[in-house]
Amino acid sequence: MASWWDLRPFFRFQFIRTRFQDLSGRLGISAVTGAQLSSINFPLIDTKNEEEFRTREVQLGSHTLSSHGYAVARTHKHDWLILLLLVLIVIGLYVIHPFHRYVGKDMMTDLKYPLKSNTVPVWAVPMYAVLLPLVIFLVVYIRRRDVYDLHHAVLGLLFSILITSVFTEAIKNAVGRPRPDFFWRCFPDGKDVYDKWGDVICHGARKVVKEGYKSFPSGHTSWSFSGLGFLSLYLSGKIKAFDSRGHVAKLCIVFLPLLFASLVAISRVDDYWHHWQDVFAGGLLGLTVATFCYLQFFPPPYHSEGWGPYAYFRMLEESRGMTQVPNIQNSGQAQVESQEEQGFHGCMGLSLSRDHNATLDDIESGMR
Repeated sequence: MASWWDLRPFFRFQFIRTRFQDLSGRLGISAVTGAQLSSINFPLIDTKNEEEFRTREVQLGSHTLSSHGYAVARTHKHDWLILLLLVLIVIGLYVIHPFHRYVGKDMMTDLKYPLKSNTVPVWAVPMYAVLLPLVIFLVVYIRRRDVYDLHHAVLGLLFSILITSVFTEAIKNAVGRPRPDFFWRCFPDGKDVYDKWGDVICHGARKVVKEGYKSFPSGHTSWSFSGLGFLSLYLSGKIKAFDSRGHVAKLCIVFLPLLFASLVAISRVDDYWHHWQDVFAGGLLGLTVATFCYLQFFPPPYHSEGWGPYAYFRMLEESRGMTQVPNIQNSGQAQVESQEEQGFHGCMGLSLSRDHNATLDDIESGMR
């Protein structure tokens, strides 16, 4: 049986919803408690649910960058310090020379592909793998005004990119696999030279030869899948792609970043900068790290609360707890006063009864 305050079926009518809020104010019902009367299940693109969600956020008070941004960032100050450490590690791994793998003359068959320029230049990777997701995070923030969502999305994305970079550069240096165009990097004039053990003696540009030993895994691919894979998970949670309603259009939005990352991976093979195993490993690495980093801050996209970060729901619980404590104290104080009143009246009744009995005794003794 529904409780007297359960007016959720009537929220679709604006005038009844306004009357309910006025009635709640008169009866002294807490705004935060009222916001918790039903489970929160508001996809980003659902206008009707979004209006209800905004009403609840207004009741709770907005948590914006100006009001709570510093407090949220300070709570995760150690995470930001770790990010800076990861940046230094990536720089150090990039400077280190990779393992000089033995490359003999009979191995040059698969390493004589032409030396071509990149279809996707290096400077473009941070643009679509980092800046593009950040722009989308900002758009969502402007619409929802939720600093928890913005902060944790940015933090998770940066962790995904930097952890993937550390793994990628470390594996590149440890493996030292030659690129498909290694011959022309090592011998730009086409004249190959080998030492007495049959290993190559490169006379190409030192920087170009160094890059020639860093084929496995693909850095473009791992970066693309770590950034765009994180974005794909983020969007799937925001639009509730797995709400069991069968909207294939939502899946198209989810797959779009992954499609772009896949095309980048294919371009690396077409440009003869990587073998197919390199891009496969890079894509798997980036997507795996992105998934772990996303789940660190957000519920799984198929979860009923997958549209928001864990911190947001913790804030709601804490707000509800803070409003329930005064109510419990007030109700407890009212019960104590009621018991004291009852006890007082009980004592008064007892004293009156005793006085009444004493009066009767006096009358009886006088009559005697």
